[in-house]
Amino acid sequence: MTGDPRIPEVPIDATAAPFGTELGDIDLTGPSDEEAPVVLVAGEDHDKVVAERDEYLDALQRLKAEFDNYRRRVDRDLLNAPKAALRQFVATQLPVFDNLGRALGTLANKDASPQVAAAAMTGINMIYAQFEEILHGHGVSEIEAEGKVFDPNRHEAVAARPVPPEKEGLVVQVYEKGYVHDDSVIRPAKVVVGRHAEPDDVILPDEFPKDSFSGP
Repeated sequence: MTGDPRIPEVPIDATAAPFGTELGDIDLTGPSDEEAPVVLVAGEDHDKVVAERDEYLDALQRLKAEFDNYRRRVDRDLLNAPKAALRQFVATQLPVFDNLGRALGTLANKDASPQVAAAAMTGINMIYAQFEEILHGHGVSEIEAEGKVFDPNRHEAVAARPVPPEKEGLVVQVYEKGYVHDDSVIRPAKVVVGRHAEPDDVILPDEFPKDSFSGP
């Protein structure tokens, strides 16, 4: 109250800018919703907050370092996995290789008696069985072919042979064995397929020499 009726009353706004403040210095937009409120902490509480912040930051840095090390280990393991698998498979083949070398050395000896040569052949058959056992141990199995209906997903026709009508489309001879692993074809079986011969058909050789077969 001024007490003078000639001076109008002006209401006082406690939020108004202080006297002498330029208009351009006044924020007319008000506080933003995205701005976090500033909390002033003093004394021992401030030291506690700083200590907690440093503890969390240190833990986060250690976690990041551990994750980086884990990622590098995974990348290294993925890179080395095929090499490790190859080394493991080769290790299983070395005994077969050694036995085959011994058998061939025996057969190459011109002074070997017929009994020794026969024993070497027996050894080669044992080596073949040993190799089959190794393949089976790795989940590899032979594709059934002879006497089965020709399956283009598992068989590869290399020749045809004239057969009675009831054997058309059947595999009548296996030229090269095929193999699968976990139902995935590693190599299709090369086979001779039975066909009914027509007068104008050109039939490929219907037999292969026995020594062209893979395995006994």
